[in-house]
Amino acid sequence: MTISTRALGADFPAPIDDRYFEDYKEGSVYEYGHVSVTEAEIVEFAHRFDPQPIHTDPDFAATGPFQGIIASGWHTGSLMMRLFADHFLSRVASLASPGLDELRWPAPVRPGDALHLRVTVLEARPSRSKPDRGIVRTRAELLNQDDQVVLTTLPTNLLKRRAEG
Repeated sequence: MTISTRALGADFPAPIDDRYFEDYKEGSVYEYGHVSVTEAEIVEFAHRFDPQPIHTDPDFAATGPFQGIIASGWHTGSLMMRLFADHFLSRVASLASPGLDELRWPAPVRPGDALHLRVTVLEARPSRSKPDRGIVRTRAELLNQDDQVVLTTLPTNLLKRRAEG
């Protein structure tokens, strides 16, 4: 896997190691990239976690609907998470995630694709039951070098609020 990631446009005013709930503003859009994978990495991941022949067998995959090896959707999700954790999700305030909605893989990831992440803050609201934290819902999209979307999902994250005082 090749990783040389950075912000591809405007970034948060606060660095990732000093970013709290209050820094996540509804409507904000951030882009980060790039990460890519080789055919060997795609096959290795699939052998371990998703051993379908379209991910593990180049000869079989060449005759299939994608005309070649493609990454498992779960591998694609892992690549998205790497960019999300490296750049978007606070290192000091992240408390966990209760889950995500609408995970989709509209196009395959192929060996050598250069992927970047686009994250849109859909909602940022204080928790009603726990005033020390907020809830941030986002739309995460992973795109290839041709700006084709290869993954979409709607993550929710719990983030600490800045201490008052």
